[in-house]
Formats: sequence, C-alpha cells, structure tokens
Amino acid sequence: MSTLQEIDNRLYTLNQDLIDDVKALKGDILILGAGGKMGPSLAKLAKLAVDAAGVNKKVIAVSRFGDPLARKELEEQGIEIISADLMEEGALQCLPETENVIYMAGTKFGTTGHEYHTWAMNASLPGKVAEKFKQARIVAFSTGNVYPFSSIKSAGPSEKEPVGPVGEYAQSCLGRERVFEYFSHQNQTPVLLFRLNYAIDLRYGVLLEIAKSVRSKKPINLSMGHVNVIWQGDANQVAIRCFKLCSSPARILNVTGSKILSVRWLAGEFGKIFGIEPVFEKEEQPTALLSNAARMEELFPFKKVSVEEMIAMTAEWLQLGGRLLSKPTHFQERTGKF
Repeated sequence: MSTLQEIDNRLYTLNQDLIDDVKALKGDILILGAGGKMGPSLAKLAKLAVDAAGVNKKVIAVSRFGDPLARKELEEQGIEIISADLMEEGALQCLPETENVIYMAGTKFGTTGHEYHTWAMNASLPGKVAEKFKQARIVAFSTGNVYPFSSIKSAGPSEKEPVGPVGEYAQSCLGRERVFEYFSHQNQTPVLLFRLNYAIDLRYGVLLEIAKSVRSKKPINLSMGHVNVIWQGDANQVAIRCFKLCSSPARILNVTGSKILSVRWLAGEFGKIFGIEPVFEKEEQPTALLSNAARMEELFPFKKVSVEEMIAMTAEWLQLGGRLLSKPTHFQERTGKF
C-alpha cells in the first residue's frame, strides 16, 4: 500500500456477514461516546454497512465532539450528529428513542486524583443510559482490565473466569458492567458486555507506541511483556454484529486477538523494518493483562487482519507521516493507576 488513504481504508472493510446482519437489524443505530478514539471509525463502518445493505436506517453519533475534524468526517459520511455532554442534566432525555444502542462513553486517563469523576462516568452514567433505553438492545463497551493478570503461558481468562480488577479505573469498569447487568435483569433489556483488549488503529495504540519507541531509540518498558491486540476495523465489525447476541441476563464477550504477543518480539519486527536495534528496559513478568477470545472467534469466524499486516501498516503509516493522536494506552501499567 503506497498511500495513507489506502492504508486507512483497511478500517472500513465490509464483508457480507456484516451487511446481512445490519440488513436484518430492526431500527436505527445510536452510538454514545462516538467522538472518542474508536467511535468515529465504528460509526463510519456502520454507515457503510447500512448503505451496502440498502436499508433505510439512521446511524446517529452522540458526543461532545472535542475534535471538530472527527465531527466533520462523520457528517460528510451521512451520519447524523448530536452534540451533547451525557453527564449534563437533561442531555439523555433529549436523545431520540432508538432500538439499537452502542455505549462507548467512559473515562480512563486522569483517574488518579479524580477517582470520583471516573466512577460517576463509568458506573453512574450507565444506569441512566440503561433506564433511558430500557426498550433497546445495548452493546456496552467494557475492557479486559476487569480481569486479573494471568500467566503468559495460559490462554488468558475466558468469559467464565472470575474477575479481579486492579486499580480504581478497572474497578469502575466492573461497576459499569454490574450496573448494566442490574438493569438488564430489572427491565429485561437485552445487553451485551463487550470486553475489549487493545484495538489497533494507525493513529494510536500499542503497536504504534512500540514502533515510535523503536524508531526514536527510546527504551521500551518490558514490565508488561505480553499483550493481545485486534485490528480496530475487526473489533468494530464484531461490535456492530453483536446486537444479535444481546440478551437478558446480559451476555459477555471477550474481544481481542487470538495470539498472546511478546512486546520484545513486536519491537524486533519493527526494528527489522526500520533498520534499528530496539532498546529495552526492565524485564518481562510471568503474568500480563490478557483475554481469551476463543468464543469471539467461534461466533465471528471471518478472516481478521493479521498481526504481521498490522505491523506492516503501522510502520508504513509512521514512515509516510500519517496523522497521530496523542492518546497513549499506558499498556505497561501494572498497578492500575491511570
């Protein structure tokens, strides 16, 4: 791939299963928190699938839209925009009743010292959303951070394994899940808890951070020496198709790559491309934040973008000067402080 646009288009690859699922879905799609890192690409993919399915269905994106470029791109795609701060009094009541809701709103960074805000955003707001959209299907984004660290020799925790969040951010995310579970029981609202681990975009993400460190000869912290990653376009596709899995009681799905990847190996692969020997600090630990995505692969067996393809695209994006977001993942963090 020789141009930035060709690389970026990999985020919006449609397949027939996605088109068929969107065609069968009744009602419009409302995305809450659509202005974040992942929301714009998810909204665009949903709209492309709607158009390809030939159905009369709105895709509505709700966010404060601090990034005007993200808003402009969504509007140009034909996505309906609602600018709103969901924490403000009355904001939810102004939103249209919609049959399908993807909940992406949340807070992670800046939690330390402002834990009260993180809990309000991650555990209080979901209750209000669940009450407002009690008649909808809700795909609620969560995180693999709700799991404890697991052995790098294991496959990672499955959806049946006990949770064990480390730190207040992860605890508040478990709170978000429990609140959605409560209202799913209370109101028989169909809910899917979408436990995502490290979606890879070209503008941010674990692979980009490793690639940038290799290229600048900055030491790479190996404390969290192993990770799972998934191409953001693939994760978006799974999220949209998860409406058909929503149930009461709420259902859980781990969403990540099927391979446990060594950070040292990833850095070495970027080093080969850039002709630079990676620099490391600290040592790999026997545990890491991991998830087992076997159930996702069973339910959605379409061909995913491979790790090798992600590495090649990320490297080329950097070399061509593609746009980057200043939003580090802090994937090396082992104490849960963000």
